[in-house]
Amino acid sequence: MNISNGKLAALIIALVIVIDQTVKIWVKTHLYYGEEIDITSWFKILFIENNGMAFGMELGSKLLLTLFRIVASGAFIYYLWRLRDRSDIPKGYVACIALITAGALGNVIDCIAYGLIFNNPMPPQVAQLFPPDGGYSTLFNGRVVDMLYFPLCEWNWPQWMPWVGGHHFVFFQPIFNVADASLSVSVIVLILFYARYLATLFNEKKDEADGNDAEEKTENPAATDQ
Repeated sequence: MNISNGKLAALIIALVIVIDQTVKIWVKTHLYYGEEIDITSWFKILFIENNGMAFGMELGSKLLLTLFRIVASGAFIYYLWRLRDRSDIPKGYVACIALITAGALGNVIDCIAYGLIFNNPMPPQVAQLFPPDGGYSTLFNGRVVDMLYFPLCEWNWPQWMPWVGGHHFVFFQPIFNVADASLSVSVIVLILFYARYLATLFNEKKDEADGNDAEEKTENPAATDQ
């Protein structure tokens, strides 16, 4: 079965968003903030929320960050639309771009809508979807839901070590969601295996722009004399 780039991208984006939002809504409506479920010794479900970027990072204004996410998502969708009929582009490359787009869109949904459709009760109460008294915030000011936690190993640093001596260390502390994982893994795969296609497409865009400039100068010679 030979699926087009456009259909492949649409399928990946839809699948990731459905999985991401299903998990987030389940966590919001079944766990109270800070509640933890042990799946294994190295994999836990830990419900937290954040105002920032992937893995709970904070960067500048919440509203500006949300708007940036929307613009970036739109740019990736436009880029995928341009790749829809490119038979010379590997499906793996298209899949990576689609996963990045899905990851961005997954967190955009939280930022845009979650403040309106969820309340924010005190633990141990859990959030309600579409509460009668309204949500906990306004449009574009929702918090991103994170829950995937992989504390793979931990130890105490020896007292004699400078700066960290005596401190407890947990290896892989970030708590993230399906959208974060989709975005991060696809970026790594893109860099490792498809970087040359990024360079090729960038050069094509540059050549196209140079060609348009040359065409404009040919059609309007007076512009070159000014």
